[in-house]
Amino acid sequence: MAEHTSSYRANGDNGDEGNTEGDLNAWKHRAPYKVHDSDPNFHARYEASCHCGKIRYQLSREKPLDSKYCHCTTCQKLHGAPFQWAAIFHKEDINFTHGHSDLGWYESSEKTTVHKLPCKVSCAYCRTPIMDEGRNMILLFPTLINFKSPEDRKNFDPSCHMFYTRRILDINDGKPKWSGISNDSELIEDSPEQDKKRKREEDAAEGNDKKS
Repeated sequence: MAEHTSSYRANGDNGDEGNTEGDLNAWKHRAPYKVHDSDPNFHARYEASCHCGKIRYQLSREKPLDSKYCHCTTCQKLHGAPFQWAAIFHKEDINFTHGHSDLGWYESSEKTTVHKLPCKVSCAYCRTPIMDEGRNMILLFPTLINFKSPEDRKNFDPSCHMFYTRRILDINDGKPKWSGISNDSELIEDSPEQDKKRKREEDAAEGNDKKS
């Protein structure tokens, strides 16, 4: 019996069709996609995979640079969920061990599947969202990580909520809640009072700087 293969063209419209050589495949040799097998400085700390297992990767950093809940409508639509849980890493912190030829891209502003930053990265087979690739950082989704202990899971605890005004449900967890991007919008709802006070002081200091 012939093996079933997906009719989806992996890697968007870049034309590589899973090949590993050529100019169109330069992305495979750059972070975050390059393989760190020969790098003695890369120490795998976590392992993660998509739903079907075609995409697998490792992380070397013990804790993300930050971790947040995002309630924007784009995240709601693309994840099919009330909000997105994302953790920020450097591109060099990740090592794809399997699935280079099974990645698909989506750039939401132009709605194109060409690898154009910033873009959404997913498994081309099971469609699991893998990460958001920015120009300098990546946003990973901790639900893909195979945590080995409660302590590992706690390393990814979100620090705040973003775009909370667009929420589908209220979450009274006492974490800071921003109306837009964190640290660049208004603190609202049940944000801790000390965070609101700190934001007022920062805004006042910024206003004084502009006057001087």
